Amino acid sequence: PAFARPRPPSCFLFKRGLFLVILEITLVNFSWFGNFNTIYLQVIWAIGLSMLALSAIVKLHYRLVGLVGLVIVFGHNLLSPISLDPGENGYTLWAILLGRGVIFDGPFRIKASYPVLPWIGVVSLGYFAGPLYACTMDRSARRRWLICVGVGLFALLLIIRGFNIYGEVRPWQSQGSAVLTVMDFVNFTKYPPSLDFLLLTISPALSLLACFEALSSRVVFALELFGSAPLFIYVSHLYVLLISYRVVLATVGPNAGDLFAFAYVWEIWAVAALLALALYYPTKVFARFKRKTKKSWVKYF
Repeated sequence: PAFARPRPPSCFLFKRGLFLVILEITLVNFSWFGNFNTIYLQVIWAIGLSMLALSAIVKLHYRLVGLVGLVIVFGHNLLSPISLDPGENGYTLWAILLGRGVIFDGPFRIKASYPVLPWIGVVSLGYFAGPLYACTMDRSARRRWLICVGVGLFALLLIIRGFNIYGEVRPWQSQGSAVLTVMDFVNFTKYPPSLDFLLLTISPALSLLACFEALSSRVVFALELFGSAPLFIYVSHLYVLLISYRVVLATVGPNAGDLFAFAYVWEIWAVAALLALALYYPTKVFARFKRKTKKSWVKYF
């Protein structure tokens, strides 16, 4: 921690990773449909398992942590040809690390929906990049690093995707129009995230981090507020959506079979913006409570 005595990260990562796994199975899962008929192992599960894996990886030398991250991120596409069916030896492990599928089917179902292996590589690289945000790092030097790495990764994406060299299981082809060709070019695999998908998302993220350094204090404060309690706003917005959906379904009624659905994408973005506004003040209150309280479990949010 900044301005505090250094502490081993392994225990910190293990506890928070385990907490996220439990949170995914309980509160997050219930928020999707209001029941536990099927337990979906998704984003929070993947982050939790990645942190559990990182709790072991950080015992290696610092540079080896970065090397492990690079090998996983740049090498996991070599495992794409591997595919197992339910009942085959190793299926459950494959479904968790690289595939997607039901890993338990009984009184309830458990479905691994978010392959974990590539994200273990990403969080390892995130840990390796941590010194960029050390209090001793010069801000201008950090911005240069972020921009250079971001631009470099995007250039790499254009090369390996442009020539269909590596990084994606589906090669792109010229289509009937420029729009369709661009859509085919960026038609990347998300489950599991291909190397090209990771390059496309990480490269602009690094550039945005550099840009945030130059934003006005008011804009930065709003972003920092949401970032100061990310898990709180994530879980809160799921339950606001669940309750709102049940209210709309009971009052307006279904419009898509037995369900209520939006007809246009802009409606989804409008709801997202309204959610951000509605949860701004509750997040501000919780963030203040989080800073002042001595209850350790609150810090997990």
